[in-house]
Amino acid sequence: MCGIVGIWRKDGTSADPDLLARMTAMLAHRGPDDEGAVLLDTSGSRPSVESRKGIPFPPEAGRGRDLGLGHRRLAIIDLSDAARQPMPAHDGRSWLVFNGEIYNFRELRARLEAEGGRFAGSGDTEVLARLLARYGADAVPMLNGIFAFAFYDAPGRKLLLARDMFGVKPLYYANTPRFFAFASEFKALLAIPDLPRDLDLRALDQYMTFLWSPDPRTMFKSVRRLPPGHVMTVGRGGSVSLREYCDLRLEEPPGEGRAERRPSENEYAEGTWRALESSVRREMVSDAPLGAFLSGGIDSTAIVAAMAASGAKPTTYTVGFSAKDLSYDIVPDDVRYARLAAKRFPIAYNEILLEPKVTETLPKVIYHMDDPVADPAAISAYLICREARAELKVLLSGMGGDEIFAGYPRHLAVKLADVYNLIPAFVRASIIRPILRRLPGAGRGFWVGTTRNAKKLEKAAHLPFEERYLAYLSYHDGASKSRLYAPDLRDAIGDFDAFEQHRAFLAQSAGLDRINRMIHLDCKTFLPCLNLTYMDKMSMANSVEVRVPFLNRDIAGYAAGLPPELKLKGWTRKYILKRAAEGHLPEEIIWRRKAGFGAPARAWLANELRELVDDVLSADVVRRRGFFDPEAVRAIVETHRSGREDLHLQVWQLLTIELWMRTFADRKDPQPAAI
Repeated sequence: MCGIVGIWRKDGTSADPDLLARMTAMLAHRGPDDEGAVLLDTSGSRPSVESRKGIPFPPEAGRGRDLGLGHRRLAIIDLSDAARQPMPAHDGRSWLVFNGEIYNFRELRARLEAEGGRFAGSGDTEVLARLLARYGADAVPMLNGIFAFAFYDAPGRKLLLARDMFGVKPLYYANTPRFFAFASEFKALLAIPDLPRDLDLRALDQYMTFLWSPDPRTMFKSVRRLPPGHVMTVGRGGSVSLREYCDLRLEEPPGEGRAERRPSENEYAEGTWRALESSVRREMVSDAPLGAFLSGGIDSTAIVAAMAASGAKPTTYTVGFSAKDLSYDIVPDDVRYARLAAKRFPIAYNEILLEPKVTETLPKVIYHMDDPVADPAAISAYLICREARAELKVLLSGMGGDEIFAGYPRHLAVKLADVYNLIPAFVRASIIRPILRRLPGAGRGFWVGTTRNAKKLEKAAHLPFEERYLAYLSYHDGASKSRLYAPDLRDAIGDFDAFEQHRAFLAQSAGLDRINRMIHLDCKTFLPCLNLTYMDKMSMANSVEVRVPFLNRDIAGYAAGLPPELKLKGWTRKYILKRAAEGHLPEEIIWRRKAGFGAPARAWLANELRELVDDVLSADVVRRRGFFDPEAVRAIVETHRSGREDLHLQVWQLLTIELWMRTFADRKDPQPAAI
């Protein structure tokens, strides 16, 4: 794992070595082991000039050279100098900067060697550089891995940028009349003095709808995210083209009347476990210390079980929260189940009680996140990775299992709504709806979130499938945003549809079963833009690489072809994964109640963050910012505190966006907000 940057001047000026150094330095946390940069003349008349850690560019190095590439290294595979970046291809003129891991690099290396290739080192970066020099953009679909890279193709005088299929690794870019630039984090792009800083208020509208904004938007109009599964080609004259090189193909399995025999449920379960074991073995390749998250849920425990089955004794990390925090929230008691796993498998088990100083941690989390993402789980991820870094550089995570196997409550809610709609309309209107309205939306213990979800299900149950699912994904509808937004923001957004990308993806999957349509949409939006975003940023803030075996092509591809009714069977989510885990995991873990990765945000808002909320969301502050109506903001805060409704995520969202503005929009040099 690493950090990459680059800037290509279009305006006839030379690359600025000092600017390239500043951009690269902004990503030091992503790669503390080494750094390097190269300046290139894309006209081909001058040789490249390199700098290395502690060895700056010579004077006048940028003169006549218009492209700069920078790299920060976290050494994971091939710890020798042979894997240093930027890395030249075999011709010495084409160059690669790469963030990620290529899990099938040994197979690809054998292919290149059979074609006459020779290698100096033993890592995946050199394989990728030679593969791109040989095949160009056609090499990208060959890769099984997590990656974001930029490759300057000297013969073609073009820059290739690519991102892995699910978007595990981030890649931002800015394309202006004067330059094209890219970086692993957009704070590195903000080091460019002539980068426009206009806010994208449509991205803000999407953030208020979902708690995050979908690709490709960011909160700055000039900065965009390369979508997952895409290749971008940038020509020397400034031309830019974008194409999708792969997608998660959710195929319906053979049915009656077709020649192929449909496997039995047991065969599907066995195939699922074999695919998971294959993915985990691939992702255990590392020359640096490697371990795993262990939440005690089925996803992380299955990964630990597969690691142990390979003969490893993984180091695992499990976190719990104080009784005070848990009294407000439905954050599960993971420790109990993780201890069962520790008894079952040969692991080095580490248990951590998290009692964070939230007022100190939250500004750091927002700074490292780049994009405003209002998920309190980011704090938990940040703290776990900070603890693990003392021993490990690599952690395997169960993230992605809910997306590919239909494991979220909203997947079940769509089905429950069908049953609810069978109840006579007069009963729903005269009995059920009034009862739900009178129930408090917040509380402690079991009731936390339960009535909120029931109200959300009932409110959207009558809608067609697409609109119903979009409603379950959102936290503000059109009416609540209209009340919340200040007139200027409403006017600026106009008739923009925050669901535009979601609707486009739903149109793409129109011929599939509803379950697969939800999975496809989640994998294109929710997964890369929320979950993978916060996990990458929080882990790399602590110089830790997180790998996600459930998103490896081996198991993700297998899961895509499973019958949808085996993913959500009856009222059981992730049914086939649970069947696959039988005999491998303790039964108590397989069939435990759903336990999402989270944080006790309700407790934090009620205690440590209460004063901060009152300060940051005061009427004067909200009025000066100009986005929201102060009275509407205060109503959200007070409604949540009263217990009438559970609006803790809406409060967290408002708190996050104000601190984000102080961090990135109010300053030219991003720094964690002072609070």
